[in-house]
Amino acid sequence: MLKHRVIPCVLLKDWQLVKSIAFGSFRTIGHPTSTARIYNARNVDELIVLDIDASLNGDEINTEIITDIANECFMPLTIGGGINTIEDIYTVLNAGADKVSLNSTALSNPTFIKEAADIFGSQCIVCSIDVKKLKGEYKVFNQRQGITKIDPLILAKQYQDSGAGEILLTSVENEGSTQGYDLELMGLFKDQLKIPVILNGGMGEPTDAVRAIEGGADAVAAAYIFHFSQWTPSDIKLTLSEHNIPVRFS
Repeated sequence: MLKHRVIPCVLLKDWQLVKSIAFGSFRTIGHPTSTARIYNARNVDELIVLDIDASLNGDEINTEIITDIANECFMPLTIGGGINTIEDIYTVLNAGADKVSLNSTALSNPTFIKEAADIFGSQCIVCSIDVKKLKGEYKVFNQRQGITKIDPLILAKQYQDSGAGEILLTSVENEGSTQGYDLELMGLFKDQLKIPVILNGGMGEPTDAVRAIEGGADAVAAAYIFHFSQWTPSDIKLTLSEHNIPVRFS
C-alpha cells in the first residue's frame, strides 16, 4: 500500500533556511546543515529546499550549501529555485540533490519539462504550482508575473503530460498561516492526476495532515509546525496512522 509522506519544505535565503508567511515576512529556521541533522533525527520522509535568492534575485545556484545539506541529509532531497537550463539540473544533482523543483521555467517554457524528464527521468522532476484565489476562482500565482489567468488544475495536467513526476501545490494565502491546508483547492485536484500531489501551506496541527490526505493529497509539506510548535514529524505520522493512513516509520 502507498505510504503517505511528511515533508519539510523550507526556503534558502542569505545562507540560512527560513520560512515565510504568504511568501513574505521571513522567519529564520536555522543553519542548513544543522537543520538537516534535525530532520534526519525526526523521521521525515524527504526534504524540499527552495533557493529564493537564486529564484528571485537571479543569483547563482548555491551549490556549496546544497552539497552541505546533501552530506547531512539521509533522505531524498529536492532543490528548487533558479533552475533554468538542463545544465542547472546537472549542477544541482551533482551537488547532491535527488530531485529538482521547477516553477517559473516550467510556466514559461513547458517543453523544458519534457526535455528534462527525457534526460533525468520523471521521478526527478517536481513541478511547483503556487495558487491564489481571485474573485472566488483559483488562479496560478507566480512571483514574477503575479496572479495569472491560468487554471492550476489545467496547468498540472499539462505538466503531467509533459513528464513531471510530482506536483508541489501551494496555497499562497494559507502558507505559514497554521490555519490548515486549503482543502477546497485540494478537492479540485482529487483523483484528477496520475502523479502524486504534495500539498503545501497551512499545517498547524497533525489533524491538518489527516484532512489533507483524506482530501486527496498524496503527501503533505510544511515548515512552521516543525520548528515553531510543540508538534514533531513523528506526532504527525502517529496521528495519520491512528486514522488508518499508511506512513513510513524509520
